[in-house]
Parts: sequence; structure tokens; C-alpha cells
Amino acid sequence: MSLSPTPLKFLGAGWFGSVMGLCGLALAWHRATPLMGEMADSAALILGLLAGGLFVLLAGFYLLRRQRYPQAALEDFRHPVRHPMVAALPISLLLLAAVAVTLTGPGLLARGVWMLGAAWQFAVTLWVLKRWLNGNGQGGLTWAGVTPALILSVVGNVLVPLAGLPLGYGAWSAAQFGVGLFFWPVVVLLLFVRIAINGMWSERLLPSTFITIAPPAAAGLVALQWGAPALLGWTAWGVALFFLLWSAAVFRRALAQPFSIAFWALSFPLTAFCALTLRLGQEGPAWFQALSMMLLALSSLVVAALALATVKGLRSGSLLVAETVPLSTAAV
Repeated sequence: MSLSPTPLKFLGAGWFGSVMGLCGLALAWHRATPLMGEMADSAALILGLLAGGLFVLLAGFYLLRRQRYPQAALEDFRHPVRHPMVAALPISLLLLAAVAVTLTGPGLLARGVWMLGAAWQFAVTLWVLKRWLNGNGQGGLTWAGVTPALILSVVGNVLVPLAGLPLGYGAWSAAQFGVGLFFWPVVVLLLFVRIAINGMWSERLLPSTFITIAPPAAAGLVALQWGAPALLGWTAWGVALFFLLWSAAVFRRALAQPFSIAFWALSFPLTAFCALTLRLGQEGPAWFQALSMMLLALSSLVVAALALATVKGLRSGSLLVAETVPLSTAAV
């Protein structure tokens, strides 16, 4: 990816959504191993390596951007809509650690990546929630900033146990999982109140609606990993299915928008739901196993389409450009 200084200025944290999507797809393919054999595990390994390589590449450019354009980087933290998206970096680390532990077992690298991701995610959550103490004043919580992106920064803690449990950090994993689980209904309530009072978020952010699928899907995976009854996993699956169908109501409107990096918001939630479906399908009826395989194929096609659209956008110069309409003032 060849970047001139000007495009580099617009490389925000949202680009790490592509890493999250690849990690989610890798975990989903691994869950398909009991049904597909070693081929699924090989696909998961390839996807995991791609995710790791992409993270290193994006992290290098992101650090370079902070050095060359510190004011642009600072603006991401001050922006009323974009600021929660900085959580995409620690969440990427948490998911990379989960992929590494799942595919290769506990190791020193996975342990270090997980520790950094968990501490960073906790710090981001605290930082975002501290902004709420400013009320609706400067730097505080405004209706423009109440979008599904808040789920990344506040509820993303539910992903900590995916790697934390097999690494032997059960106590801290439970503690941070509890933070995410506590604030999940709070953020969902804020989203519904925002819709009722101020309308939907901007058209350009409609793909982020699918982020609402991720918390119940991830919580279901964690609960089953913890040894919870399958009934609890099915409960989480039902909630995730509801948010999938609810988000699908805006899918056609989202597709009417020019492609942007925001479309990667579809990837991880869909792959997380797929992973939970595959996990439940291991003990479910044959029709549900077939459904899980269809969902895996759909998730793979979505991630492939997003990757292709991203490459085309970079080549055409339609990505890594300034916002034509500020997200905080775009019409809803």
C-alpha cells in the first residue's frame, strides 16, 4: 500500500476494523474444524497470519501518522463521534491474542499481546466514560456521539476472556468481562433513546449498526468457554440473531453509500455470530449445522468483498481522504 503524506493524514483508528474482521473470520473457521476437518484449521491459520501482518502494517503507518500529523491524531481523540473508535486498536490486540492461543496454544507472544490489549482496552473504557462526566458540554456526551461505535470502547471488554481464560488469567478476565457486560445494556439503551429523540446516526455510519451484534455473540462464546450450560449460549445466540435482523433493516440504505472504511463494521460482528453458531452447531441438529456452514460461507464472502472494495478504494484514491461532511453534523 503506497501512501503519500496527504492520505496518511487520514489513516484513523477505524482502519483496524479490518484486523478485527480477519481475526473473527479466523476464529469462525477454527470453529468449523469438527465439521470440515484440517482444511478449516489451515484456513484459520492463514487468516490469522494475514490479520497479524495487517496489524503490523497498519500500526506502522498509524505511528508514522502520529509523528507527521500529531494534530490530526489528536483530533481523533477530541472528535465527538470518532473518539470511541480508538478502541479498535486494543480490541485488535485482544483478538490477535485469541487467534494465537486458539491455533497455537499459550505462548509468550500471545501472553504479551493479551496483556497489552487488556490493559489498553480498560484504559480506553475509563477514558471514554470519564468524558461522560462533562455532561453534554465540551468534550462530554452528546447525541451526535451516541453511535454503535461506543460499543467498541465501553463493551469491548467482554472480549478479554477469549484469550485470557486459556492463558490462565481467569480472575482478571472475569473482572474486565463484568465491566463490559455491565455497560452493554447501558449503551444499548442510549442508542434507542438517541433514535427516539434525535433520530438515527448519519447515513455514512449506518454500517456501524451491525456492531450491536458483537456483544451477545462474544458473550455467548465466552460463557460456553467458561463451561456455562448450553442454554446460556443459545440465549446469547437469540439476542445476537435479533440484533442481526434489526441491523439488516438498514442494510440497503447502507449499501447506497459510497464505500468507506466504516463498512468493515459488518465484518467482526458477523464473524463472531458465525463462530457462536458453529460452536452451538457442534451439539445441535443437522439442519443447524448446515445453517452454520452457510453462515460461514456468507461471512467469508463478506470479508472478501470488503477486502476487494478496500483495495479498489485505495487504488482509486477514494479512501484516505478528508471527510466531505463532518460525521457530527451529517444529516440523519
